[in-house]
This record gives sequence, C-alpha cells and structure tokens, in this order.
Amino acid sequence: MRPSDRGSPYNEYFRALNQELKTHGPMRPVMLIDLDLLDHNINVVMQSVTRAGKHLRLVEKSLPSPGLLAYIAKRTDTRRLMSFHQPFLNHDAVTFPEADILLGKPLPVRSAEVFYQTHKGTFDPSRQLQWLLDTPQRLMDYLALAQGLGIRMRVNIELDVGLHRGGVADQTVLGEMLTLISAHPQHLEFAGFMGYDPFVGMGVPKVLGSSQALFDKVMVIYNAHVRYLRERFPALWHEGLTLNTAGSPSYRMHEQERLSSEVSVGTAFLKPTHYDLPSLAEHVPAAFIATPVLKSTGAVNFPALDDKSRLFSWWDPNQRATFFIYGGNWMAEFESPSGLQSNELYGRSSNQEMVNGSPAVGLDVEDQVFLRPTQTESVLLQFGDLLAVRGGKIVETWPVY
Repeated sequence: MRPSDRGSPYNEYFRALNQELKTHGPMRPVMLIDLDLLDHNINVVMQSVTRAGKHLRLVEKSLPSPGLLAYIAKRTDTRRLMSFHQPFLNHDAVTFPEADILLGKPLPVRSAEVFYQTHKGTFDPSRQLQWLLDTPQRLMDYLALAQGLGIRMRVNIELDVGLHRGGVADQTVLGEMLTLISAHPQHLEFAGFMGYDPFVGMGVPKVLGSSQALFDKVMVIYNAHVRYLRERFPALWHEGLTLNTAGSPSYRMHEQERLSSEVSVGTAFLKPTHYDLPSLAEHVPAAFIATPVLKSTGAVNFPALDDKSRLFSWWDPNQRATFFIYGGNWMAEFESPSGLQSNELYGRSSNQEMVNGSPAVGLDVEDQVFLRPTQTESVLLQFGDLLAVRGGKIVETWPVY
C-alpha cells in the first residue's frame, strides 16, 4: 500500500508519480486513478459482497467515467448500475447495452420523457430499467407518461429507512402506490424497493445511538415494508425483486442480514477524504489530483502590503515559501508534499492558486502538487480524461461523462 508521506518533497510513491507526469503527463491539472490501489478496494468490496451473499450495484455518479465503470464492472462481474442524471442515463443505455439500471433518485417526469425521446440502441427499458418513485403523485405522473407513450415501466419504490430525505415512510402511502401499480399491469410493473442508509456507517454522536443500533432500526423498517408487500399484495411479490440497500459507508454492515438482495457501492472504490471513516478503514485512497507548480516566489507577499508582508513569514514559517499552481480551488485537500496550505488571506483562485509552505517543502517549478478530492461525483468531472496509473506509470486515459 501507499506509504505515508514523510519525505521532502515526496516519498517514493509520489516521487515516481511526479517524474512520470513531468515526462509523460500533459503538465496541467489531472485526476489520477491508481489501479493498484483501486484493485485493493475492489477486493475488499467483493470479499464483503461474497460473505453477504448479495449482488453489487455500481453507483455511476460516484464513478463518472465509462472506462472506470467498465473496469470495475469487469473485475466485480456485475452489470448492475445506479444512475442519477438523465443525460448520463441515456449515455449508459448506449455504452452498457446489457446493463441493469436502477435510478438512484426520483427524477421529474419530464426527465423520464426526455430519456425515452432520445433513447437509442438495443437497451430495453421495459426489461432493464427501474424508475425510482417516492410518492403516489409522482407515480401517477409516470403512469400518465407510460400511457401516453404506450410503454410499460418498471417501478422501484424509495423507502425512508431513517435518512429522512424523502421516500415512503408510511404504509398507507405504500399501499396507495402498490394499489395503483396493481391496477395498471399493462403500463406499470413493480420491481422492488430501495432503502439508502449511509448514515449508519458515517458515525454519529453516541447520544444518538451506536451504528449498530441505527442499522437495526433500518432493518426493522425495511422488513416491515417487505412484510406489508408480501401480506397485502402477494401477487406483486416474487424472488426476483430488487431489494436494494446500503451505500459506501454502510455496505459492510449488510453482511449481517439476508433480506436485501443487493448493495450499492461507488465512492468507496476511490475513497476521497470525506470517506475517511472507521467503516472504510480497509479501503485506501485511489484518486489523486496532480497539478504543476507554475511559479515559486519565496516568502508570502500580499498585494498593497508589499514589504510589510514579511511579518507573516516571520511569524509563520509555513509562509516562507510561496508557490502558484496551475488551477486550484478544488474540493480537495493537500496530500503531497506535506505541509502545504492554501492562503485564505490572499484568496482562493481557480486559475493560479497561491499555496504556501516552509522552505523545507523543496518544490521546484514544474514539480507536481498532489491533492486528494473530498468527494468523487463532481470533482472527477473537472479535469477532462482521467489518467489511470499502475506501478507509477500512466497506462490508460478514460474520458468522463
């Protein structure tokens, strides 16, 4: 695994990447995906999924590159995707024509209409796509769309299992939706439930309960809805239903239960900083931003203060070296060399951000500054093609959505 950064300016891992990027990189901000580290995370996920006896669904928004998704899908032997964005959904249907796709959030009915209007290829939505719906009203809107288009839609119902971000929380409401589905078999097919529960793995104040107690509550709620379905609407129940659950922070806890049929995982494969969680302790960071130093200007020097700026570098040794990097102001944290920081007084910049450190940082112009993204779903889209590296060498480039 990647060793901790104690060198100046780099440890062995980042020293190799710095040299590779200076020799073969584009010398602009890039997003690196380390395939060796990604493979480690894939193995951790698959060991858990195998123990749990479940299927794996890949969260496309957290891995927003067809090449990256295809790489993980091949190594995990899954064709199940979770999509969150209509343009991405249309892209998925063409790029992964054999995929089984579940929407990860309820989309406005007009978004669904646009999907059908622009859909091309052999992907069959009537068999391979599940729309996620959360209210009787939205279900009626989708029914009207299905009737207008003369099609049959598969419907997965979003459950509120404790996140309280919408979804069905009342069995009366659930009954209304299941009744409506049952009454229109020519246009609606019940496909299952989705109960998203990342909060049980995120860590909460002890006064609110332990992760285990929260997980137990989630499963009580989920079980109650499944039991209601089986007792009140037995004609809709069958073993092939999609009973989706989990998320990156909580997927491993579902080894404890046998109710759900699949877990969703995305961000855990790359582990940005917001996922430095006890529940993901076996995962390692596998995505890094790299950007070259454009300028090295010595001690910090603020506009208008000029020579008076010396006070700051005298007071704080970490302001005695100033670098201006290519780009900046990303949702990310400095990783290597250690000891770097943005200068909030000077101001953030997406063009040439000021970065300060001590002279011991030892960076030269055109050396790389490495950062870890705080999340993946939006940050990975900001750099053009992803650079896949293995053994410190660039081996592939993957366009993003």
